[in-house]
Amino acid sequence: MAEIESTDMTEFNGVNPALAKALDERGFEALTPVQEAVLDPACDGADLLVSAQTGSGKTVAFGIAGAPTLLGDDGRVVQAEAPVALAIAPTRELALQIKAELSWLYREAGARLATCVGGMDMSRERQALSRGANIVAGTPGRLRDHIERGSFDTSCLKLVVLDEADEMLDMGFREDLEYILQAAPRERRTFLFSATVPKPIANMAKRFQKDAVRIDTVDSKGQHADIDYQALTVAPNDKENAIVNVLRYYQPQNALIFCSTRATVNHMTSRFANRGIAVVALSGDLNQNARNHALQAMRDGRAQVCIATDVAARGIDLPNLDLVVHADIPRNEEALLHRSGRTGRAGRKGICALIVPHNWRKRTERLLKSARIVADWTPPPTAAQIREKDQERLVDNDALQAPIDEDERSVVDRLVEQYQPEQLAAAYMRQFMQDKSAPEELLSEAPKHKDKPNKRQDFEDGVWVSLSVGRDHNAEPRWILPTLCRAGQLTKKDIGAIRIHQRETHVELRKEAIEDFLAAVGPSRKIEKTITVDRLEGLPEGPRYSGSAKPKQRDYAKKRPFGARKQGGDRDDRPRRNFRPEEDGATGADAAPAKKPKKGKKKPHKKKLARAAAKRAKGNPLPREKGEGGYSKSDGPNSRGPKDKHPRDKKPKGNGQTRNRPGRAGNDGSAPLKRRKK
Repeated sequence: MAEIESTDMTEFNGVNPALAKALDERGFEALTPVQEAVLDPACDGADLLVSAQTGSGKTVAFGIAGAPTLLGDDGRVVQAEAPVALAIAPTRELALQIKAELSWLYREAGARLATCVGGMDMSRERQALSRGANIVAGTPGRLRDHIERGSFDTSCLKLVVLDEADEMLDMGFREDLEYILQAAPRERRTFLFSATVPKPIANMAKRFQKDAVRIDTVDSKGQHADIDYQALTVAPNDKENAIVNVLRYYQPQNALIFCSTRATVNHMTSRFANRGIAVVALSGDLNQNARNHALQAMRDGRAQVCIATDVAARGIDLPNLDLVVHADIPRNEEALLHRSGRTGRAGRKGICALIVPHNWRKRTERLLKSARIVADWTPPPTAAQIREKDQERLVDNDALQAPIDEDERSVVDRLVEQYQPEQLAAAYMRQFMQDKSAPEELLSEAPKHKDKPNKRQDFEDGVWVSLSVGRDHNAEPRWILPTLCRAGQLTKKDIGAIRIHQRETHVELRKEAIEDFLAAVGPSRKIEKTITVDRLEGLPEGPRYSGSAKPKQRDYAKKRPFGARKQGGDRDDRPRRNFRPEEDGATGADAAPAKKPKKGKKKPHKKKLARAAAKRAKGNPLPREKGEGGYSKSDGPNSRGPKDKHPRDKKPKGNGQTRNRPGRAGNDGSAPLKRRKK
């Protein structure tokens, strides 16, 4: 191998010369904080537990940290009969990304890489492993399949890396990870890289690592400096229109929209495609080829927006991703950080927008506080603001500042002579706005956030509305309440009584909220598709509403103390019940209490009678009663009559003869058996 020239090359102190050359050719000018941290002398030959922000260069970091273990003195990868390094990732995209990063990083070292991910041809992966791969990147499930089938030999592993370990545990890969780590040699290095280190990750580190060095490059007091967080408050039924306006306002080169379910991804994809937006979808039901085509469309500019779920978008690295939109609020702070970390990578600036329905504001505030993120609470861009932004882009277009070439001079002179300047400007503006969709008119601004008391106020002057749904339509308060809140910009505190009848339902609303509710419903008076809303004047007709808005409560007598009942209280005034016929003219309380009948001989149980009947049928006599030839009470407990038998002398079932026992003669006159000597 030729010596690596160090002239005209950026100095990377502590990095293997072969990797330093690859970094310089890649255009690296300086290392990121996590990459510098793994070069500390305390990390040489030790296990690492690293927590760093997404997009901070973790893949290159564990590639640099593992070089002393994987490379020999000549700068080449150590040759062995089986792979020497294994990188485990939660998703296929992240595993393929790790392979791509390590390929150029270890090119000068002569490393051969292979992948083992779900959704790909397993036979080709088996062939790549058999050809002598040095480094393997894969997902937990597929790696375990190869190990169990014997196609992946783990006996030569010197380094095992778990990238995004916290996400793999959340996705249910704990058993697969433990199986893989137990199959690897005990004398190895183990790296755990994660954006956060919760308690399960710490427990795994204690179990599978030896004296791991803890590296934390996440600022615990501040948020990601390259990401601008914005919380946009909208009406619950206006989220999609708000997302359209966000895309129109910022005009990102690439945008990623996160949804919680596949159904939401499919619905939003079709909605944006109908508006002329270049959009692709990523969800768990797509095969690997479809996912690769979607991501390639984002990279080469054929698609602008990618709509995905949390799991499907894990590990996506789009270099031109400028905007991340949370269409559905994340379930926890880890999901929020991982979602937002898709932008603001490698020093680039990014925007993270959270679409927050106004009834989700408190919950979102708690989420941001737990994640130590400070967001700007603003309404989404309006149609007027979007038009103003388009005008700024139109005037500041770089094409207007470019000099005129000689090839263009003749056409420019002809246009100026033939058309007025106003006509040319109008044509340029129409051409500029041709491929842009019209902004959406959003509903009225969400109600301002006020600290209201938790205790609910009674409805004094409530307004009643009628819904064209009743018991015949399976109407229930559990779905009527959220439907009204979603369609009418209400909260549960604005809704009072719900009275469900056979074919209609009456709902009481707060007087201050009725106008906003009717405005949100619109002139069609439709919520959902088949429910019509009508405002009622006064109280609804019917016996339940006569007199007041609420039914009158029933009056109950005061509860008496327990001692008064025990002493008798008012019970002495009550007539006592007589359970026997009246005698001698005595009635009521004067009648004597009835006597209980004497207890006679207990009746035999029916099973006993059945057994006796069965014995009689076989010709066996019934057992004698006590005192008839047997023992009696006067004989004493230890006395035995002539016909009494000891329980051990009972006849066995069968021919009625007892077996000769040692030391006892049989009932047939046979001699007793001799006891066996011990």
